[in-house]
Amino acid sequence: MFIGHFAPAFVAAAVSSDRPRLGALFVAAQLVDWGFFTLALFGIEAMRIDPKASAMVPFDLYHMPYTHSLLGSAIWAAAFLGVIAIYRRDLGMGALAGLVVLSHWLLDFVVHVPDLTLDGTPPKLGLGLWNVPWLAIPLELALTFGALALYLRRTRGPAGPPLVLAGALLLFQLVNWFAPHPTSAGPFLYLQALIAFGVLTALAAWVGENRWFRKRGGLASSAR
Repeated sequence: MFIGHFAPAFVAAAVSSDRPRLGALFVAAQLVDWGFFTLALFGIEAMRIDPKASAMVPFDLYHMPYTHSLLGSAIWAAAFLGVIAIYRRDLGMGALAGLVVLSHWLLDFVVHVPDLTLDGTPPKLGLGLWNVPWLAIPLELALTFGALALYLRRTRGPAGPPLVLAGALLLFQLVNWFAPHPTSAGPFLYLQALIAFGVLTALAAWVGENRWFRKRGGLASSAR
């Protein structure tokens, strides 16, 4: 799961009673991966390349107790909830952002081969949809672009920014699926992932700044 993680961010932005920052919700959606690749840079969590790891993703994610355990994800979610609640002075908005963070583990559970944990110790969990490409690929696309469509239906604004974001999401996902895979894990790979997250988050922030909620009668609210 890569761009599929952004589906909850779009849904949260669509259902919020007050307009949240889409960029912040994109950070929430991939927060534990931001954490994982940052910790991997310092050798705190770890992965290796193994072409046999799964049919789609050659990553053996063998040590990630602080970010991809359910307990670890919940702690990241609680921390992000607190940051957003304090910054926005809105506990409900913080709770919504925290749920987006927690959704990451649940979506990973569907696609990952068993490499997730409840608390950083065995058993390792994962339904392994990465071994079923004909199902995993349309599922990820449907989640992402279905959620984007919901967000666009609930808001109004110029068409250009969402089209650019949609194109970038599709391009990054196609590269993730079909570009030659790295032969080894290391700082270059980790920084690539962080840069990709940063680019998509910047585009999402741009989209969010140019969308307003629809109201009955077709009027739009610019409340922020």
